Formats: sequence, C-alpha cells, structure tokens
Amino acid sequence: MAKGRAKARTDGGRGRSRAAEPLGERVDGGLAELIPDRERPRAWTLTVDGAPQSHVDLDDPAHLDFAYQRRLGHIADLAAPPGRPLHVLHLGGGAFTLARYVAATRPRSTQQIVELDAGLIAFVRRELPLDSGWRIRVRTGDARAGLARIPEGWADLVIADVFGGARTPAHLTSTEFTAEVRRVLRPGGWYAVNVTDGPPLAHLRARIATVRAVFPELCLAADPAVLRGRRFGNAVLLAADGPLPVAEFTRRVAGDPHPGRVEHGRALDDFTGGAAPVTDAAAQPSPAPPPDTFG
Repeated sequence: MAKGRAKARTDGGRGRSRAAEPLGERVDGGLAELIPDRERPRAWTLTVDGAPQSHVDLDDPAHLDFAYQRRLGHIADLAAPPGRPLHVLHLGGGAFTLARYVAATRPRSTQQIVELDAGLIAFVRRELPLDSGWRIRVRTGDARAGLARIPEGWADLVIADVFGGARTPAHLTSTEFTAEVRRVLRPGGWYAVNVTDGPPLAHLRARIATVRAVFPELCLAADPAVLRGRRFGNAVLLAADGPLPVAEFTRRVAGDPHPGRVEHGRALDDFTGGAAPVTDAAAQPSPAPPPDTFG
C-alpha cells in the first residue's frame, strides 16, 4: 500500500467499494487511507500515515464519530438558532466532516474550506464526494494565507483543525494568527480550534493564553484524562468576543458517548497556570503524538 492505491474503485465514485476494502493513495502529506466502518455501510475513517483524521458517513453526514468532532458539532449547533444558515470557514479539510455536518444540519449555509494538501483534496472528492447542492467551496492553500483572503466580518464560525504530520504548524498557533481569525469573524462570531497535547500540557496552556490575549471569552472541552495530563489527546477551545453558552455546551459534552469536561472562568484560569501568549517569533508546532498513540 505504500506505493499507491490500495484498492481500485468499483462503483463509479459513489463513496463505497463492493468488497468494502481499504482505499489508499499517496498524497502530499503521506499515505492517505480510507478504512471502511464495518458497522455503517457507507462510512469511512480517513487516516494519513496512520494518524486518524476524520470519520465520514455518506448516508448520514450528521453522524460524528470522533469525540473531538462531536464537540465541534455541538459548537456548530449552538452558534445560532436551529436551522439558521451560517457562514463557516474551515481551516484544514480532512474528509470535510464538519462541513458536511453543517450542510446537513443547517441547509443553505455558505462554507469555505482551506486545505494545503491538493492530493488529499482530490482523493477525498473522488472517494467521498460532496453533495452538489451544498454551498461548500474548497480551496487549496496554506491556512493562514487562505485566512488572509477572507473579507472582514464574513464568518459566523471559524473552525481550525490543521495538522501536518500529526502536528499543527507553528504559524497557526500565535497571537498574530488568532488576531486574523478575529478579523474575519462577524461581531459575536465564534472561533473553535482543535488542539492536541499530552503531559505536561505546556502547549495547550500556551494556546489558551494566546487565544485569551485576543478573545475575552473562552472555554475548553476535553476528556478528563487529557486535562489531568494522563494521556495525549484532543482539546477543543472555543472563543468569542461575547458571551458563550457554557452551561448548554457543558451539558452536551458531558452527555457524549465518551463524556468530556468543560473548563471556563476561574477553573480555566487555574488550569492555564500563568502561561504566556505566544507570538510568531516564538511559536512552535504542537507536540508530536507518542509512538503508540494510534495503536
């Protein structure tokens, strides 16, 4: 499989193979694979060099399998009254899971995806095609450069989920980058970012401090074991220039199949522990996952 496609298409590009075998293709970021979900006939997990990126169910795009993506889905649900269309900017594409979710749950939403890996975009478009009626535009390019092209005040929601080699690039972790995110948000818009870290959680604490330097309101959702520094994992940081529905977000995260915890206010201050904001000059990529993280 390391040399190219793992399985030839047999269905004319409708998002499934007759034998439900894994599909693989070399893309710019490594070996991209689509692993079939044995419990859902047209569902797949996207991995790149073995690191899980996204899960997509073509029959039910509102189904979110990964815990951190469920938390991002809760944010999309709470960003406006039910059913109201949103303008959403996705930094990082993966298998376009969250864009599919928003399109399914908020019809007529207008969405833009910025993804650096052109090969990955082509692979996902071919094997997991987007509905032609969805208002989703996919652009190839660096997330920060793509962000700079978005008009001021365009977005209701910006979702940042950018990884290269399982690490978020340094230039997407700074106060300057975060200020650019705030520029493209309408007043009252939300910024949601997926952060990965493990003990001693120095990167996560610095990311919180960095976002707090730009946005006055924020909260953090993660698995309790991650927050206690017991294992490497995902944390979702939500920020805004106005009030957030922390109580409802907390209730939803606690009710997930893999329950999480939400930190806010003084508890989040205590967790951050005096970490300093990070500027472009000092920014570092997120830590690499331990070798056994993905089994």
